Amino acid sequence: MKKACILITLIMGLFLAPIQQTKALGIAAIIKAAVVKVIKAVDLKIQRQQNKVIWLQNAQKTLENTMSKLKLDQISDWIEKQRSIYKQYYDELAQVKALITYYQRIKDISQKQIRLVNEYKRAWRLFQQDKHFSPDELNYMSKVYTGILEESANNMDQILLITQSLTTKMTDAQRLKIIHAAADQVETNYYDLVEFNTQNQMLSLQRSKGQQDIEATRKLYGLH
Repeated sequence: MKKACILITLIMGLFLAPIQQTKALGIAAIIKAAVVKVIKAVDLKIQRQQNKVIWLQNAQKTLENTMSKLKLDQISDWIEKQRSIYKQYYDELAQVKALITYYQRIKDISQKQIRLVNEYKRAWRLFQQDKHFSPDELNYMSKVYTGILEESANNMDQILLITQSLTTKMTDAQRLKIIHAAADQVETNYYDLVEFNTQNQMLSLQRSKGQQDIEATRKLYGLH
């Protein structure tokens, strides 16, 4: 009876692991596709804003050149008329540069998401090759990865919200709050995954028997 229970557990582990793996890989693919889409959109927005900066700077230069050519007695009358224009240019330039900063931050966050997905795929491929882990343990790993990836997928909604918020009336403080929250969540997800991978690698090393086995394990994970 006891042997039968063990056999059933083993069979269930063998069946569940591929299901969990498929789910995790599906989520990873969704995250990567969404992140690539965000990065492309952000790159386009950055380019447009940079072009706008160039235009604004050229406009300012034109106004300054015009002022320098005026006679002193004309400047006092003309400068008051242009003061509001100067203010508009400088205010808009400051806003554009702030947007570029926001977009770059979003791009950095998105690229960290890509690193998370790539790190998951690399580690999962290696753990599946490691003879020191049972089917049940691999199934548990897959569940942990699925949980981390699901949180990361939810975070993509936050990133999309940030992207959309830059085209709506929102204060700098509100934008920064959303950006910092998204960045913190991505960092947490990424380092949770890295720490989980490290713990499993160390566990595999502890289970290694003999110098040859230890060296093979180190080689598998690229440890020195």
